[in-house]
Amino acid sequence: MLAYVVDAAREATGGRPLVVYSPQTAQICDAFPGQADFALQDEPRGTGDALRAALAALTADVNELVVLSGDVPLIDAATIAALLKVHRGRGATLTLATNHESDPTGYGRIVRDDSGRVSRIVEEKDATAGQLGIDETNSGAYVIDGPWIRNRIGDLTPSAATGELYLTQLIEMAAADGAIIGDLEQTHAQALHGVNDREELAHVDELLRSRINERLMLAGVTLQQPSSTFIEATVEIAADVTIEANVSLRGNTRLGRETVIRSGSQVIDSTVGQGCTIWASIVEGSTVGDGVRIGPFSHLRGGCVVGDGAEIGNFAEMKNTRFGARSKMHHFGYLGDADVGQAVNIGAGTITANYDGVTKNRTSIGDGAFIGSDTILRAPVSVGRGAYTGAGSVVTRDVPDGMLAVGVPARIRERRQPA
Repeated sequence: MLAYVVDAAREATGGRPLVVYSPQTAQICDAFPGQADFALQDEPRGTGDALRAALAALTADVNELVVLSGDVPLIDAATIAALLKVHRGRGATLTLATNHESDPTGYGRIVRDDSGRVSRIVEEKDATAGQLGIDETNSGAYVIDGPWIRNRIGDLTPSAATGELYLTQLIEMAAADGAIIGDLEQTHAQALHGVNDREELAHVDELLRSRINERLMLAGVTLQQPSSTFIEATVEIAADVTIEANVSLRGNTRLGRETVIRSGSQVIDSTVGQGCTIWASIVEGSTVGDGVRIGPFSHLRGGCVVGDGAEIGNFAEMKNTRFGARSKMHHFGYLGDADVGQAVNIGAGTITANYDGVTKNRTSIGDGAFIGSDTILRAPVSVGRGAYTGAGSVVTRDVPDGMLAVGVPARIRERRQPA
């Protein structure tokens, strides 16, 4: 959620946002390297105290503050820019965004005076029965004059209901000072919807996914069933890519032109080239070249690099493996910590036994090698260029170029040439 707010704030203001965190949420500092500054709120004592922590981290020459809530991920740069325009146009001391909700449950209510000006915000826990009937709510987005807030932040008083310091009390304080209070009033604005529970989280997630899908389809990506497709905002997809139903694309993922991601696939933190097909398979933390075929039911774990035109078929698993161009592994097997050359054939049931109980060891297979079905390659071991292994062999020592390894344990001999 916070990433969307950080992105919108940066786009609208051109500056690096300052994120307030508590000891319980310190992990967020690692999630935004170089994207935000951070201020510690030693004890979570409400939004007013969070603003106090932010002010302590800012330099004295900051004359205007945009204050946003981290649980309003639908907010966009356009809404923030509109709020700034109202604030500056009115010459206001404090400006807030409000929203008329059909169901205001969970939100602070906006109270206006007889002239229609905002005079206070009442949190739901402190509201009277009459105030709970108000449908205009606080969105948690503000623009505040810097010098004024520095003078008044220390005057916040704890809520009688919760003991917290509410940022919303600043509205009453500004009204008491005779300051101009601006407001950006909207009706059923999705951009201002907050997340207070798991149901609202699911609703907002659905809206965000729809935005992402719409953007991609307008850019030339085919989504055969958008409602069942999960694509994170960080994913980049070229035009003319086809995404079938029940596909999940996550993290730092890139897909090249004319690639097809078929049903049941997941691609996570991976780069996939042009003209590839991935079918009912998982690709994570890997790089896939052009024209590659993967699946069904294959798994590329972290650290794999697959060359152009390679084919990886049913129930094949790879981990930390370089798989060369035009090489094939059509059937079940496991390649872990391996370097496979170009135009290599990996027979069904092949396993690289890469772990000796203490360390992981690598297997090297040269260009044009042919690995027979049910071969076990006990790493560290090397199979040379154009070498062969017989079906069911257990290879425990290096196989020179062009030679044949056969047996248990495998013996090395000249390979008979076909008559």
